[in-house]
Amino acid sequence: MSRAFVGIGSNLEGPGTQVRAAIEALDGIARTRCVAASRRYRNPPMGPADQPDYVNAVAALETDLDPHALLARLQGLEAAAGRVRSGRRWGPRPLDLDLLVYADHQINDSVLTVPHPGIARRAFVLVPWAEIAPEWWVTGLGRVSELAAALDPDELTVEED
Repeated sequence: MSRAFVGIGSNLEGPGTQVRAAIEALDGIARTRCVAASRRYRNPPMGPADQPDYVNAVAALETDLDPHALLARLQGLEAAAGRVRSGRRWGPRPLDLDLLVYADHQINDSVLTVPHPGIARRAFVLVPWAEIAPEWWVTGLGRVSELAAALDPDELTVEED
């Protein structure tokens, strides 16, 4: 089994509900189980400002799937939640599942890049990730807790149930 971390985000169709449902769905992927999930955080969009705030979380998975097969399952969950890849970068979406890391692998091909680009600049990824795996070492970047401490989390608020 390999450890993988998935960033979960939504800003359409009940974002908090979408994120909760995604965490449950991650646990339903064959040969995979969700072993931890952070709290949910609300934050302004990273991309175009003409969209609702996002709700984000991070989940830890144990999986027997290879990284590309896991990515395919994540994209299947996105599609099932109504995500349509419109080409608008960082636009609104009912569900966004990013494979942040897969064990200590470094992959950069036409389909998948891990560690996920931009991790070190995203408080909405690092703050929730630090809740569940503060000591995780992101290959080429450093320890999750140290990366999170270097960012300003002021725009993040904990999403209450």
